[in-house]
Amino acid sequence: MNLLGKLNWNAIPFDQPIIMGASGGMVLVIVLILSWVTLKGYVPYLWREWITSVDHKRIGIMYIILALIMLLRGFADALMMRGQQAVAAGGAQGYLPPEHFDQIFSAHGTIMIFFMAMPFVIGMMNFVVPLQLGVRDMAFPTLNSVALGLTASGILLTNISLAVGEFSKAGWVAYPPLSELQFSPGVGVDYYLWALQISGVGTLMTGINFVATILKTRAPGMSYMRMPVFCWTSLAANLLIVAAFPVLTATLAMLLLDRYLGFHFFTTDGQGNAMMYVNLFWVWGHPEVYILVLPAFGIFSEVVSTFSGKPLFGYRSMVAATMAICVLSFVVWLHHFFTMGAGANVNGFFGVMTMIIAVPTGVKVFNWLFTMYGGRIRFTVPILWSIGFMVTFVIGGMTGVLMAVPPADFQLHNSLFLIAHFHNVIIGGTVFGLMAGYNYWFPKAFGFKLDERWGRVSFWCWLVGFYVAFMPLYALGLMGMTRRMQHYDVASWQPWLVVAAVGVVIILVGIVSQVIQLVVSIRDREQLKVTADPWNGRTLEWATASPPAAWNFAVLPQVTDLDALWNKKQRERTQAQPPKERKFEPIEVPKNSATGFITAFFAVVSGFAMIWHIWWMAGAGAIGLFLTMLAFAFRDEEEIEIPAEQVARFEQANQAEIAV
Repeated sequence: MNLLGKLNWNAIPFDQPIIMGASGGMVLVIVLILSWVTLKGYVPYLWREWITSVDHKRIGIMYIILALIMLLRGFADALMMRGQQAVAAGGAQGYLPPEHFDQIFSAHGTIMIFFMAMPFVIGMMNFVVPLQLGVRDMAFPTLNSVALGLTASGILLTNISLAVGEFSKAGWVAYPPLSELQFSPGVGVDYYLWALQISGVGTLMTGINFVATILKTRAPGMSYMRMPVFCWTSLAANLLIVAAFPVLTATLAMLLLDRYLGFHFFTTDGQGNAMMYVNLFWVWGHPEVYILVLPAFGIFSEVVSTFSGKPLFGYRSMVAATMAICVLSFVVWLHHFFTMGAGANVNGFFGVMTMIIAVPTGVKVFNWLFTMYGGRIRFTVPILWSIGFMVTFVIGGMTGVLMAVPPADFQLHNSLFLIAHFHNVIIGGTVFGLMAGYNYWFPKAFGFKLDERWGRVSFWCWLVGFYVAFMPLYALGLMGMTRRMQHYDVASWQPWLVVAAVGVVIILVGIVSQVIQLVVSIRDREQLKVTADPWNGRTLEWATASPPAAWNFAVLPQVTDLDALWNKKQRERTQAQPPKERKFEPIEVPKNSATGFITAFFAVVSGFAMIWHIWWMAGAGAIGLFLTMLAFAFRDEEEIEIPAEQVARFEQANQAEIAV
């Protein structure tokens, strides 16, 4: 019996210098960071204030840090792919062998969707939603920490595959039969499946947590129609998570059973049906698009309203459009595979529903434009991202509606036109929205603004780089170039791919500018220091100190109308009454917990063991997970009390919180 299952020295790709160089660099960076943190004596602080924290703000920031790191990792894959395709024409084979190229495009899609965009969106929601709701934390604080740990576990497993074994070569969607054991006998698909299963459980926990928080723990007086739009879009996104992620979990579980126990859910020669996988995957997959983009819509609503100095135009229609998208997103999935032969009636229905779902999105765009119309717009970095989004996303939406026409899709399916459309929506919608939110809420999180000059440089590089990188792909798709090609023989495609590669380099300059922006802002933080309300905001998060205390609000706000903070400020200006003396009471906050960190450790152990068939280790990891949950269930102390004197001292020192 082999105690290490399938794991041996052959799992490390010593014969591939690119992979070994990247792996070595990654390990070296991790060792240097850990050494620096240890030598500086920061370990106790990080453990106490961050790793074991259940404060929703700290957890949100950690999600965003993970997402930004994975943005660099996923973008490195994009650089390699575009570089390969720019040179691999005709007799030239490029620098990436086919099996390595296959792993790169699979890892790029998996990382950018599951481990960059999702953590970034969840991080934004974690930080902002409880503050906007006027509450002190999430409904289930420790569950929030566990969800973060499971997401980090999936990220770690995906990156381990770079150095030990391989990653999937079956694309980020892992369609059978390519992902079945017969055609992918290695561990690459197993890394993909276990990383997604583990992180998917964490995402489902997050969805449940947010739905409970938004529906059950709002501030006194905050009815549904007084909630900020970002809270509505977060609610819609998390309802989609709760409804859609179990489908993904079940689908990947069936594929795991096919691979591990010889089941035949998707194997055609065993009377399985590969098209069932495709259907189930996209039953999750298209709602996932809206899980990512709906919170971005909420960010744009907050940013456009704040920097136009006006209430959001058509608040009720915006809410209705958000919930319409939430429902309609479940009846459009088949437009991802019109070519499967479902028949004209089925294709026609899903084509029409795809066109209908564009209507509430159009309502949102017009509402943002009408909000800006007649306003005194301040052209800060967040509003630049918002305007860039409106132009870019509309183009992506129009190409999506074109592909919703089945006859057109028969020509464009599986071509680079589809890749251009998808990136047009995800980058122009989700990424631009997340960057707007990052610049908008950064001063609330850290007490100082990000540098405007470098922020503008980054925005323009991203915007110009996007168009240079992806507009050529529309043309190539119409010319017949399919996606996922490591090499091609049509020489006329190469100039377009060279231009696309230049665009990716311009985006790289934008990412480097963002790194410089952060470094410069930290260096100049005293000059960039802000008060509680640096943007003259409208919603409750701007009524707290920057950064907020662990308890968020010393006294829970009383909400009487929409845009609670803005209306309170207007009343104070007109009535000119002296501020009332505030009485502070002791506040209970959740106690720190190592449950999330320990759960993440055992999840990685179990996942790695299952990938390599190390059964004793998998069992030990499962027992560890069970004992961790048991210890948490029988904990003695759930909360700690903050004395009223400490709360009063914080308020006096900051003189920041605005009573609402």
